[in-house]
Amino acid sequence: MLPKLTIPLAAALLAGFTAPAQNVPPAATPFQMTGNIYLPNKLPATPERVASLQVPAGFTISKYAEGLDMPRMLAVAPNGDTYVSNRVKGTVTLLRDANKDGKVETTQQVAQKPHLHGLALKDGKLYIAAIREVYVADVKADGTLGELKTLYKDLPDAGQHANRTLQFGPDGLLYLSVGSTCNACDEDNPESATLLQLKPDGSGRRVYAQGLRNTIGFDWHPVTKQLYGLDHGIDWLGDEDQMEEFNQIKDGGHYGWPSIIADGKHYPANKPKSGETYEQFDARTVRPLLTYKAHSAPLGMVFYRGQQFPQAFRQDAFVTMHGSWNRAQPSGYKIVRVHFNEQGQPQQFEDFITGWLVENDKSEFGRPCSIIEAPDGSLLVSDDDNGVIYRVAYGTPGKEGKKAKKRG
Repeated sequence: MLPKLTIPLAAALLAGFTAPAQNVPPAATPFQMTGNIYLPNKLPATPERVASLQVPAGFTISKYAEGLDMPRMLAVAPNGDTYVSNRVKGTVTLLRDANKDGKVETTQQVAQKPHLHGLALKDGKLYIAAIREVYVADVKADGTLGELKTLYKDLPDAGQHANRTLQFGPDGLLYLSVGSTCNACDEDNPESATLLQLKPDGSGRRVYAQGLRNTIGFDWHPVTKQLYGLDHGIDWLGDEDQMEEFNQIKDGGHYGWPSIIADGKHYPANKPKSGETYEQFDARTVRPLLTYKAHSAPLGMVFYRGQQFPQAFRQDAFVTMHGSWNRAQPSGYKIVRVHFNEQGQPQQFEDFITGWLVENDKSEFGRPCSIIEAPDGSLLVSDDDNGVIYRVAYGTPGKEGKKAKKRG
């Protein structure tokens, strides 16, 4: 039997009890929060199970690296050197496929500081985000790193969402995701639940967009240069709410959290902090363009810019759904594709790689995490549950990929 929780809550409970009088949020509407707790049984990623993964016709998936310790975020250099973080141990590890056979031969730890997570490479430097810090280090000729220098050291506290991610935008500036400190509350720090824009020399930052509960994966469309990201929905609203949001993230945009969720629903425990009515507040928020099954936990996102994949897949976004822990029927545990039309507008979600959920969804052998494009046009995908990094290619199968089941 699945554990089920039903909790009566009001905004005062969610926001805390010690807020000064001038910051007391509007009176709450009491309501019940309900949800299930269910994690599928973890299985090893054996060759036979990897071979059972379902991919589109012509595509292959194989193990690029294995035996890693909780590999999270990925970054890849122009020569193919790959860097992977482990936030729990605070490490960054260099992975090298020297003979370009699609499988890593050597691994080497190149950095260690508390909570290292987000990675971004640019102009021979590796930028690394921790909870409250952003570091930068020169990449040496052998792929190792020079001294980690601190660019920022006063980011908001983590609370519930500690996984900072960062990317360079087309404007040459850094963008950093700062998740909320809670499931749903009125934040005291204006930089919490935001996407920040940072100068890469450490000279300043600003809030680019707000009302984003936890947008870990984001990227820019290669043609329109518009920024998109997937935001994690509020928990404990049942199995089917809140849906995950696919947003076009605009400069100055407010995405509604915590008062307005998904397609315009009002969250009763957090009335607009501004004192506006829900309707007034909603009128100045940005609605998602698409929504996805609740609790799927989107983590990584990348637009495909390469030439290896067929034309129909180019300039689409690929998203890792890490998988649910709080719904009766598991969701996620897959890689999906967001198809864009010729005008550069998102149309719908489509399954891309499935099959990590097995045994009638009672077990899993992988939780896709980060996803990046390698210089050869393949995709690299980390699995922080089984310590694997996968390589997804078209027409160039690896050992396991030769056996992978095809769709279509």
